[in-house]
Amino acid sequence: MRKKQFKTQSKKMLDMMINSIYTHKEIFLRELISNGSDAIDKRHFRSLTDTALGLEMSAYKIRIERDADNRILKISDNGCGMGEKELEDNLGTIARSGSLDFKKENESEDIDIIGQFGVGFYSAFMVADKITILTKSLDSEQAFKWESEGVDGYTVEPCEKEEIGTEITLHIKEDTENENYSVFLEESKIRELVKKYSDYIRYPITMLCETPVQSSEEGAEPQFELTEQTLNSMVPLWKRDAKEVSEEEYNRFYHEKFFDYEDPLAVIHTKFEGTSNCHILLYIPKKPAFDYYTKDFEKGLQLYSGGVLIMEKCADLLPDYFSFVKGVVDSADLTLNISRETLQHDHQLRVIAKAVEKKIKAELKKLLRNEREKYDAFFEQFGRQMKYAIYASYGMQKDALIDLIEYRSSAEKKYVTLEEYVNRMPESQSAIYYAGGKTPERIDMLPQTQAVTAKGLEVLYFTEDVDEFCVMMLGTYKEKPFKNVSDNDLDIESDEEKEQIQKENDTSKELLALMKQTLGDKVAEVQFTNALDSHPVCLSTEGGISTEMQKVLESQPGMEQAIKAKTVLEINLKHPVAEKLKALYGSDNATLENYTKILYAQACLICGMPVENPTELSNLVCDLM
Repeated sequence: MRKKQFKTQSKKMLDMMINSIYTHKEIFLRELISNGSDAIDKRHFRSLTDTALGLEMSAYKIRIERDADNRILKISDNGCGMGEKELEDNLGTIARSGSLDFKKENESEDIDIIGQFGVGFYSAFMVADKITILTKSLDSEQAFKWESEGVDGYTVEPCEKEEIGTEITLHIKEDTENENYSVFLEESKIRELVKKYSDYIRYPITMLCETPVQSSEEGAEPQFELTEQTLNSMVPLWKRDAKEVSEEEYNRFYHEKFFDYEDPLAVIHTKFEGTSNCHILLYIPKKPAFDYYTKDFEKGLQLYSGGVLIMEKCADLLPDYFSFVKGVVDSADLTLNISRETLQHDHQLRVIAKAVEKKIKAELKKLLRNEREKYDAFFEQFGRQMKYAIYASYGMQKDALIDLIEYRSSAEKKYVTLEEYVNRMPESQSAIYYAGGKTPERIDMLPQTQAVTAKGLEVLYFTEDVDEFCVMMLGTYKEKPFKNVSDNDLDIESDEEKEQIQKENDTSKELLALMKQTLGDKVAEVQFTNALDSHPVCLSTEGGISTEMQKVLESQPGMEQAIKAKTVLEINLKHPVAEKLKALYGSDNATLENYTKILYAQACLICGMPVENPTELSNLVCDLM
């Protein structure tokens, strides 16, 4: 019998198929099972118009057989089978797909065919050094045998086979130092791969499995018998009507699929219909994954096509700011590449991704509106990621996220949204006030915070490093600018108070100039203020960089010389220290300079900035004592 050559630039092409296209050898089983499912689909479709060609739905199946001793693995189906010409066309020409042709011929019909590219079969050569196919077509009494050992070609000859369908026999390669091929003959591994990749194939996938047999004899060795078991569940949860799925079922699926011991915070189960049709099942976790805020974290949803797992984590389906979401998208409309492992960036994918984003945002808004405590708990865990997205996108994502952002505030110490803050602002208030610090308690201790709240104004607590950078990108909210309570131009005094303090600063300009000279470039200016209540001193800032932002920038690797905050030392005109400074000027300037250094060090400590020379500060305080 003459060996035939493949009809492409064969050896190079097939070698690429086997060694380059697929990144995981284990997917060969997924591909062969999918081909079997396609064949059954075709037979069932044809039986709709010719009942003599079909079987009862319960009779269709895909069967796996293993013979570890002889290194044989068989995958068989009772689908439509192939004739001699189909064997030549589909298996003799690499990248020719019978499934794709069938789908094109029946475009007007609702047919869900998984395989469309005709390459998946050749993935079996990654694990097998010889493949034999016995197949009998619906349209022929004669069965045929196709056999190949790889790039050297193949043979086709008539054979005996009673039942319609296809049987693929793989002779599994011998193990090498670097590759363990024997694992694909193990019952547990086959179970694992079917569960992982083909659990939702619509037909039963069966295999003879070892089942323990109870013995009546005490202490007897455990006995096993072989029973045919179905390995796949067949009906995916996401394709069921949401009304028919219980909370317990959703939670159990979540635990099993995504390995989270806690129940999810919320479930989104929907079907999207339009230019692309897909089923969507999403989960919002209660807490981040252990590696969520590390560079090792991979976002993405599990992507299925017709119940077959295509990608474990399809990152293109989730925007970064919703990267915490877990779930499944199943669409038969996506254009897949020949390996089914990567997606072309086509229109369908973008449409589905947009629908996913819209559903997540709607669910979060519903939580915010109807279950506030639950939303606040969610935001405590994941809010940082959404705020960072606004900053990282230079504000381009603010329209999608701004209504989901919230901060704790001085009013009742609870979370508030920006909308809630603005809606309860006094008419005279011109800005949204915030203060930065490690904790709300530390922020409350800031003299500037107390000065603002004393006026009956609400202050937002910025306790995360991204907070100020986020509002910098927002710019305004409902035409109200964001203003740090530590800004030098806070502008919360009355006109009378402004006039009084300006007059005092003008009168004391020589005193303040000497204090500025003492501190050098550590501060941009020294001035009196009347907005500190009982506190003697504080550091305010000019320009866009606050002391909190400076600390964040300096903490980044390579940013030790980051842009510094432009600080102003403010002395409380109402505090006795102000009169002491005035009395020293001109009579004891040396002591005035020491007082200036102490006041500056105190101001740094209050706002959490380091004291450059703690020894000098200690000596100055001791000298005063």
